[in-house]
Amino acid sequence: MSDFAASASAIDGADPDLKRRMRRAERRRNLAYFALILPLALLVLVAFVWPIAALLVRAVENEGIHDNLPQTVAALRAWDGPELPDERVYRLLADELAQAKGTPKLAAIATRLNREEAGLRSLVMKTARHLPLPADVSAKEALIAIDPAWGEPPIWKTLKRAGHPFTAFYLLAALDLTVDAHGHVALAPPQERVYLDVLGRTFWMSFNVTLLCLLLGFPVAYLMAILPVNRSNLLMLFVLLPFWTSVLVRIAAWIVLLQNEGLVNRLLLSLGLIQSPLPMLFNRFSVYIGMIHILLPFMVLPLYSVMKGISPVYVRAALSLGCPPWRSFWTIYFPQTIPGVGAGVLLVFIMCMGYYITPALLGGPKEQMLSYFIAFYTNQTINWNMAAALSAILLTATLLLYAVYALRFGPTRVKFMKAR
Repeated sequence: MSDFAASASAIDGADPDLKRRMRRAERRRNLAYFALILPLALLVLVAFVWPIAALLVRAVENEGIHDNLPQTVAALRAWDGPELPDERVYRLLADELAQAKGTPKLAAIATRLNREEAGLRSLVMKTARHLPLPADVSAKEALIAIDPAWGEPPIWKTLKRAGHPFTAFYLLAALDLTVDAHGHVALAPPQERVYLDVLGRTFWMSFNVTLLCLLLGFPVAYLMAILPVNRSNLLMLFVLLPFWTSVLVRIAAWIVLLQNEGLVNRLLLSLGLIQSPLPMLFNRFSVYIGMIHILLPFMVLPLYSVMKGISPVYVRAALSLGCPPWRSFWTIYFPQTIPGVGAGVLLVFIMCMGYYITPALLGGPKEQMLSYFIAFYTNQTINWNMAAALSAILLTATLLLYAVYALRFGPTRVKFMKAR
């Protein structure tokens, strides 16, 4: 009989008082464990889960119409065109616009409708100037007289669509999609498409920076793994040095180095290699240089941690059996570094996608990434819904990348690779 079975038999044969004391001790131990992890759980909930949940809700929240025209929105639920709404709906709209006149509610209504269709802000403001309407006047005829647009069913369909408490409008707009007059999702007109190009640019620049970091970081990590400890520690010091310097300081240093009168252009001119200063600042080259400088340690450290644990016995055995060095490296050593490559690529790529400061200071208008527009909608136009929708796109891309990494380099996959 095993020790566990013997202990279980001893407990079963013990008196009830001993069992109660042991259960009480077990509960106290579990409560102590729970008390230890409770602060961390609360921190994760408050600082991570709740903000992300609020962001996702904000991306589909539909403010402006539902809150400020509740009676009109309720009346439009029973209307489905193609005829114009009845007199009651026109009267409700006129009364609620009159109540909102002179308050921030009117601006909120006009702004929300203008996001659905350009020009509706002017329509709302023009109509509000003629309100309120006399009680004995037909609201339908009066509104159409103020502007004939009120006599067109598409305007009312837009108002009804904008009146739902939740909407996919901002998420669709973040992907350059729109809803036409028939309620079908379609691509926005070419002159209004912005975000697909920005999203593609964000992925392309992130891919290039990640690839360059991998090409530069792999030899450094390999050298650190095979050097003696004292030299490896010295090299590690240089790798970690960027962590001790502010990002803004590093960017300012690159501005000094890469500008037309900077040290790099002066050196090239003095050596006679160029005849005029090279444009190395406020373009994609400077953005790549700045991002690689900042993100290279995040590639080197995961690679080094994996390479340090790789035994050199396998490569030595292959060499002793006549395998060429380059072939032994690619067929034996490199496959063992794949988990480190995957971790470094994932870390650098995800950080690249959210970069804002470096492209904003070192790049031009054509180098701005998706985070620039998130900051634009947050700080300048105060369009929280659009900022949240763009952030949700980035979050989704991050989760997809992590899912791919988990499937390819997760613990189960790594165990399978080792077993094979």
